[in-house]
Amino acid sequence: MSVQHETPAANPAGRVPGDRHATGYDDATRERLAADAAQIMARYPQERSALLPMLHLVQAEDGYVSPRGIAFCAGQLSLTTAEVSAVATFYTQYKRHPNGTYTVGVCTNTLCAVMGGDAIWEDLTEHLGVDHDETTADGAITLERIECNAACDYAPVVMVNWEFFDDQTPESARDVVDRLREGVPVAPSRGAASVCTFKQMSRVLAGFPDGRADEGVGAGPATLRGTLLAKEKGWRAPDLPDAEHAGDQPAEPDRPADPARPAAPTPPADRSEPGDVTPTTDAGPTPAGQQPGADPKVGAEESSADRPATTPSDTSAESQRRRQRTDDAKES
Repeated sequence: MSVQHETPAANPAGRVPGDRHATGYDDATRERLAADAAQIMARYPQERSALLPMLHLVQAEDGYVSPRGIAFCAGQLSLTTAEVSAVATFYTQYKRHPNGTYTVGVCTNTLCAVMGGDAIWEDLTEHLGVDHDETTADGAITLERIECNAACDYAPVVMVNWEFFDDQTPESARDVVDRLREGVPVAPSRGAASVCTFKQMSRVLAGFPDGRADEGVGAGPATLRGTLLAKEKGWRAPDLPDAEHAGDQPAEPDRPADPARPAAPTPPADRSEPGDVTPTTDAGPTPAGQQPGADPKVGAEESSADRPATTPSDTSAESQRRRQRTDDAKES
């Protein structure tokens, strides 16, 4: 027996294809974001390459990569929302739910873990009452368990919105998060003089500098210790041979033949006749202007530099219809 399903009544207001969702950005916000997006796209030869910084841009606006942010990026870059979502869900730095004002990342990789990172993590989860990728009730702190903060010389390390807090202990890390929740300024161990908000940092990652890149010390004593020790001891790396003059090096003297080792066979003489065709390999033809066996040049056929921005499948009628159906369900 078949079941008849009632067709829902049409929306009397209707929705014209391309209209914004009710949750879309207001006109003033959209105009401002579009101006920023235009600056981002101008940095790249192909507009779709601007997707990563543009996701940071909408994250700077909403505090996470929201559905309307995904729709905005898709509309600006002529992508589908599925394509944008595939990228946004691949990288952990893009948040798919509202993030706290500060992201506190505790490194629990091998070195940090044995130096106290595990103890810091356990203490903060209990102190804040949240676990990995969870946010405190006041919206101040999102806690993350980080695989590596790239600062092993200062283990254990905690990061706040990607600013370094070196040589931490459970007590010092607890003090940092308490001050952040109270609105008291905190200063990283290195880098900028203060910690900005998650939204502000996202805008920097979108490519809009905040003028603080040269504040503070970038590399501390532990990082520079190897360089200073090498200078004290007069150590230096061996010189690399100059490729242009490699042939000028004196040849090694001939070594006497080893009677116990058989002589290498003599290669067969070339018996090809004029007009013979040299067999080719499966590697395919050599691009114009390139020597056989050489690495592809920039601009050669194997290089992406000269590839078209679109392919026939991108401009096919079916592709256009699919894109239109997607545009009908997103901001335009």
